[in-house]
Amino acid sequence: MFAAGPTAAQEPPAPPPTSRPSSTTTTAGEGDDEPGRVDDGGADGPVIRGTLIDKKGTRERDDDEPVEDATIVVTDVSGDEVADDETDDEGRFELELPGPGTYTATLDLDSLGDDVGLPPEGRESVQIDPNRSRVLTFDLGARTREVRSRGDEALQLAVEGIKFGLVIAMASVGLSLIFGTTGLTNFAHGELVTFGAIVAWFINVDWGLTLVPAAALAMVVGGLGAGALDLCLWRPLRRRGVSLLAMMITSIGLSLLLRNLFQYWFGEGSRSYGQYFAQRAIDIGPVSIAPKNLVAMAVSAAVLVLVGVLLVRTRLGKAMRAVADNPDLASSSGIDVNRVILLVWVFGGALATLGGVLQAIDEQVRFDRGFSLLLLMFAGVTLGGLGTAFGALIGSIVIGFVVQMSTLWVPSNLKNVGALVILILILLLRPQGIMGRAERVG
Repeated sequence: MFAAGPTAAQEPPAPPPTSRPSSTTTTAGEGDDEPGRVDDGGADGPVIRGTLIDKKGTRERDDDEPVEDATIVVTDVSGDEVADDETDDEGRFELELPGPGTYTATLDLDSLGDDVGLPPEGRESVQIDPNRSRVLTFDLGARTREVRSRGDEALQLAVEGIKFGLVIAMASVGLSLIFGTTGLTNFAHGELVTFGAIVAWFINVDWGLTLVPAAALAMVVGGLGAGALDLCLWRPLRRRGVSLLAMMITSIGLSLLLRNLFQYWFGEGSRSYGQYFAQRAIDIGPVSIAPKNLVAMAVSAAVLVLVGVLLVRTRLGKAMRAVADNPDLASSSGIDVNRVILLVWVFGGALATLGGVLQAIDEQVRFDRGFSLLLLMFAGVTLGGLGTAFGALIGSIVIGFVVQMSTLWVPSNLKNVGALVILILILLLRPQGIMGRAERVG
């Protein structure tokens, strides 16, 4: 949807002269999850996809109408036309560019109907940066400004906080189980999140498989990859009696290695999946939320419930909890500790993959997406109680909620500070966490 956010109230513009074009620039940008985007992952060149919407000058989304048969033309710096397309009956269009560079995308106003609101005049020309992604915006029938109360804003942030917390919980449950069964503080767990999201992107975009089966297949690959890490790296280190401190330092080095490999393999750009990148938000009272985010919240909640059932009701879950409580006692009871640890790694890798995919649906795929969540995962695990899966779940939801709600008072680029404050306070006041058990030291 190529439509800007709420703008200042203005009178509907007069019909345009037939010779006046309106243009804006498509460029790589901040990677916002907007309905229009530049995707540099195409086979031949960057691709612009989007939906042209006339907002009819109101703030009611029910009044929005797709603009059909509108012509959009892309020219290069010399003025030569390099791509053009007409919107379909749902307002959608797709333009493929020959490669990175400076382009101007022009909306032909003569192709618009008389009842379609016009975009404001003006154009800009910006170099396309292949490392980033930016939206293309035609503001048709600009909305009147909607003034939101503090309470409405708080409700919106609360929903976003729960959604974000569920994603963090999905990624951090595996981190907590790995710590519980092995004692390892794995700083490379964020890279498992990134790996899963990238694998899903290649399966979805390069192989052409739709996102839902691509995510399921990526979970298998992510789980097997995490299991391979245990078999090839962590199990040999455990057999040699390497200290947990040395293994933690090894995980830091592994994190740096994998992150740089992802940067080389995937590139520095932000890329969207082939589906669900363009969705109009629906209004539920004062809260606006995209359908994909509602589905992501439902999937996260359902999977976390299944994880709880697995840990409590199945033999494998009971074995995992037994190894987490006391590995030596579990081994003496006939439990194959190494097998359980391997399954914990596979299980944690699959969950990390799903968390990475759900996060990337909302914020696009990047080579460092998991690393940006690592502090929040550690904060959630520590708050809930180290080594406890249920504690990680509860702690992560609390962290996600606090992080989003904090933007009521602090700038959004400082919102993670709240997680750091909680981490410090919990270590000072209750180091065992919400659901952890206090242990005697000395």
